[in-house]
Amino acid sequence: MVPAAAETLALKALTQLAGEAETLRRFLDLSGLELDGLRARAAEPELLAAVLDFILGDEPSLAAFLAAEGIGANVVHAARAALPGAVLET
Repeated sequence: MVPAAAETLALKALTQLAGEAETLRRFLDLSGLELDGLRARAAEPELLAAVLDFILGDEPSLAAFLAAEGIGANVVHAARAALPGAVLET
């Protein structure tokens, strides 16, 4: 997956998080961000990578996102691999 497509998918995941107050609060707490900081950095690839890391680590959020987008988990994993900080297996 190309980085631009990965960023688009991550923005969709962020939009979903924003619609779930409790889940968004958990993401903010774990990331150390405040809502204003999240808004200011929403387009940064590193932040978008963190969003996908969070989604991939939270089964209910992942399941909801996959259902909403009609995709498989492999698509989210591919997006994560295309963003900064991915640990690629050799």
